Amino acid sequence: MIAALTTDCRDRSGCFVSVVMPVFNEVAILRELTDHVRESLTHNCDRFEIVYVNDGSSDGCRELLDQLAVDDDRIVVLHLTRNFGHQPAVNAGLHHAIGDVVVLMDSDLQDDPGAIPDMLSRWEEGFDVVYAQRFNRKESLPKRFLFHSFYRVLNAVADSPMPQDAGNFSLMDRSVVDAMAQLPERELYLPGLRSWTGFRQTRIPVERLARHDDNPRVSLRGLFRLAKTAIFSFSSAPLTLFYAIAAISGLVCAGAVSFVLYHKLMSGQAVPGWTSVIITASFFGALNALGISVLGEYVIRIYDQVRARPVYLTDNDESE
Repeated sequence: MIAALTTDCRDRSGCFVSVVMPVFNEVAILRELTDHVRESLTHNCDRFEIVYVNDGSSDGCRELLDQLAVDDDRIVVLHLTRNFGHQPAVNAGLHHAIGDVVVLMDSDLQDDPGAIPDMLSRWEEGFDVVYAQRFNRKESLPKRFLFHSFYRVLNAVADSPMPQDAGNFSLMDRSVVDAMAQLPERELYLPGLRSWTGFRQTRIPVERLARHDDNPRVSLRGLFRLAKTAIFSFSSAPLTLFYAIAAISGLVCAGAVSFVLYHKLMSGQAVPGWTSVIITASFFGALNALGISVLGEYVIRIYDQVRARPVYLTDNDESE
């Protein structure tokens, strides 16, 4: 990993700020975006770099990004060999950023560069992560409903708390970026990993701006895939759901047995035939669900071992 520039104090005037932005077919607004980001940084820090990750664009982004880098040596361009997807592009940018502070944002003008000064202010106060809590989204009503529901469902089933309405737009201290670099996972949900690392985190409300066009670069299918990655990476609820199925099947079996015994011993009105089928089906259904639950427990442990997340992370100052 590229060595980071370090500073001992939380002072924006003395720190090096990296802004990482994945790019996929956004040639129409790259100059405008660059101007906004550069203006926001120029007045709030002495040294900065803008790291563009070209995720296999085919609309002329490569040539324009190279020209921007020639015009301004503070612009760094990383070209991926093909379109690997948003999260891998984000990961590539984080690995190549060298700043004491790394700001991660999208390149479609939906993330407001004007929020960067507020993020730097909260970092100066001692927070290691400052993430944007989105509000007033400009997407269609069904899409807003899906985003709203996703964050709340994920937070409800996640093994550790997840920030609501928070995407990639965030500021991270170098210590957080280095900690995330230790995570060798291939299927990435960066907001979840960022939250999982711990450290001192806070949020600032940031209005989610409208896209510059009506053609989102991440399809609905891609969003569902990302949601699936988030749930399976940070929750064991899908596997442990079979415990509930086993419990319900067991209750049905016990209820059917109690019903039969009551009428057989007390009322003498037992109806032969159907109860044996229900008891047998519910009993073996409970056994099957319980067996799947036990296997699920082993799968969870194997999955945790394979993805090799650190058992703990430390937050010691270098001076200690």
